[in-house]
Amino acid sequence: MKFAVIGGTGLIGSQVVRKLNAAGHEAVPHGHSTGIDVISGRGLDAAVEGVDVIVNLTNSPTFDEASPAFFRTSMDNLLAAGRKSGVGHFVILSIVGVDQVPELDYYRAKALQEDILAAGPIPYSIVRATQFMEFIDAVLFWTADGDTVRLPATPIQPIAAADVADAVADVAAGSPLRGIRNIAGPEIFSLDELGRITLAHRGDSRTVVTDPGAGMFAAVKGDVLTDKDARLAPTRYADWLS
Repeated sequence: MKFAVIGGTGLIGSQVVRKLNAAGHEAVPHGHSTGIDVISGRGLDAAVEGVDVIVNLTNSPTFDEASPAFFRTSMDNLLAAGRKSGVGHFVILSIVGVDQVPELDYYRAKALQEDILAAGPIPYSIVRATQFMEFIDAVLFWTADGDTVRLPATPIQPIAAADVADAVADVAAGSPLRGIRNIAGPEIFSLDELGRITLAHRGDSRTVVTDPGAGMFAAVKGDVLTDKDARLAPTRYADWLS
């Protein structure tokens, strides 16, 4: 099969391309560096010409109120290009619980992306993943202040990016789900606990203070970012840290 992986040079996209090609498919990465622009539409028709599957792994450059416009425009342009070339399957990567956190602009934007795809003209699959292990450093940075890191006790179920890429490649190579597949890491932690585990492993002497109002995850209610019934990935957090 032939795949156009839009955003194919990023953390997940580059691994998806590698995995699909290793399985005997033809997966081509596309992004700004290859001359396409999902907002203006430049290069999209050529990128998806003759492909069986579009895998869209592009992301908004910001997480604020501008993000819905990015996903609306990029999805409209990609769906139009895919329909024109007769693409039979369109895959996106989203977030477990994305429709349960309306307080966050970025989560509303990703939910909008899902809705646009589901209402579009191409058979589709949505892979929803829990929070990436690779993003924990950024989460710690957002709320760091001197020797203190403030984190809420939000339950999360971290998953390794390599496991996410495996799931996306598997779905992309299969028949359209016409729905959602949830994937998650094998363990659930509170975010403050995960922060302490991470700092201790790295010999970082900073103190994690539990603060229910700290950072973007303070807006999350309950355990909506976890899913015990999801397809569980194999990589445990301690093994990933090591």
